[in-house]
Amino acid sequence: MISFIDINFFPGKNVKFVENITDVDDPLLERANRDKLDWSELADSQINLFKSDMSALRVIPPDHFIKVTESLSIIEGFIKRLDENGYLYEIEHDYYFAVENFLNDLPIPVDEAVKVFSERGGDPHRVGKKHNLDPLVWSKHVGNEPGWESSFGFGRPGWHVECTAIACHYLDDKNNDPIVSLQGGGSDLIFPHHFMSAQIIEAAYGRRFSETFVHAAMLSLDGEKMSKSKGNLVFVSKLIESGVDPMILRWALLRGHYQNDRAWSTQLLDKSSIEVNLIRSALAQSEVAETKDVINSLIKDLSNNLDTPGALERLINWANSSKSNPSVNQSGLMARAIDSLLGLAL
Repeated sequence: MISFIDINFFPGKNVKFVENITDVDDPLLERANRDKLDWSELADSQINLFKSDMSALRVIPPDHFIKVTESLSIIEGFIKRLDENGYLYEIEHDYYFAVENFLNDLPIPVDEAVKVFSERGGDPHRVGKKHNLDPLVWSKHVGNEPGWESSFGFGRPGWHVECTAIACHYLDDKNNDPIVSLQGGGSDLIFPHHFMSAQIIEAAYGRRFSETFVHAAMLSLDGEKMSKSKGNLVFVSKLIESGVDPMILRWALLRGHYQNDRAWSTQLLDKSSIEVNLIRSALAQSEVAETKDVINSLIKDLSNNLDTPGALERLINWANSSKSNPSVNQSGLMARAIDSLLGLAL
């Protein structure tokens, strides 16, 4: 999303960007219970940390940044529509979405899907389910977990329906099919989350959810995917506190293509620092290499499936040319283009 927003704002297109935040879910409640913290205070602290990190990286904020706990009436109304259309059923006061009619769209074989579903928050083997892959859309209250009154009892909504309901509420103009132009997220959301979102929309409205799905590949550290469960996350805030320039961080993230899994390392950060300093040195010159063709090529690179590695290589070549063959007084023009297209304030 970093470059998608930039490249669409640059030519003057009107991009409406909605981002929802799941501020009540099982992992958060488990951590709050483990650390003896108030779950809502923990959620707010993590949201504020995320916003601060995104601001430091100069990621353009969404038009709507929506918490699940602020959207419960929206989500309940959406679940009611699923119920009216005959896609809900109950097991011991929990409500499930019947997905069987939509399994032809599965991105992976059913057996593999059941395994992945279990690993990513699903309960495929619960007794009484119509199909192993049916997702929970309303969970009854359990113990001292938070809950809210609804037509489906006291409890809280399920993950997949939350995101779907919020996106529809803020982006659907009642006429467009699909409802949104693009849904983005990590590659680990392809299944079950984005699959379930699409099927839930189909069941509710008979329309497609998204024209395009954009999935960013995973970052790894020491050969393992970064994840909260593994405890091997590298935090933007910690790196900045240690003195790392946020623009070097942003450059490092753009150095690999968003669809390719990448390894994070101090070597990547060191290389990015050298490259950023090269660009800054060129921009500080009174005269630089020709810029018009380079800027047009940057736009083509980013329009080609967000080819950020190609764009950065082009900038490196331009900076080297500026050292050896400066010819125009256009460093300011190039600096503004780099900022507008790549979000890099150099």
